[in-house]
Amino acid sequence: MWSAHHRAQVTWLTVWLNALVAIACVIGIVGTIVPVMPGAFLCAAAILVWGIVEGGHAWWFTGLAVLIVALGAVLKYLIPSKHLKSGGVPSWVILIGGLAGIAGFFLIPVVGIFVGFIAGIYVAELIRLKSASDAWPTTLAAMKAAGISALIDLASAVFATAVWVAGVVALAVAA
Repeated sequence: MWSAHHRAQVTWLTVWLNALVAIACVIGIVGTIVPVMPGAFLCAAAILVWGIVEGGHAWWFTGLAVLIVALGAVLKYLIPSKHLKSGGVPSWVILIGGLAGIAGFFLIPVVGIFVGFIAGIYVAELIRLKSASDAWPTTLAAMKAAGISALIDLASAVFATAVWVAGVVALAVAA
């Protein structure tokens, strides 16, 4: 049987752990909007640490939260890519946009990844189609695709955090 002192230490550990995970999840959610900060993967990592420390039934919630983030990580690339390809954007143009997005991430703080991706698509389409007016519809499709990607990332972080909160509540009620 645990002493009252040991139970109090465990309770404070749980409170601090939950507070740190909550802070990490908030930073992760903000990070899906502001690309300089870590995003949904920070939420998953914090929830994974919580699952390791809590153990027991916390693993069900941890597994579901990590699965949601992993699924979001895949879908945030597949769905926008399909959207662009259905709009007639060639794969090489998407590749140029991706490379320009990576360059933009390092050149322009906060919004560079989006600016670089969209500018890369526009320039590649301008070269391919030889007309600014013809390149513009593809650029709009790229903007929509970037928005869809950001929303998927945001949704996965929010849903993973909601699963974690449900786990915290369920474990507290069961205790």
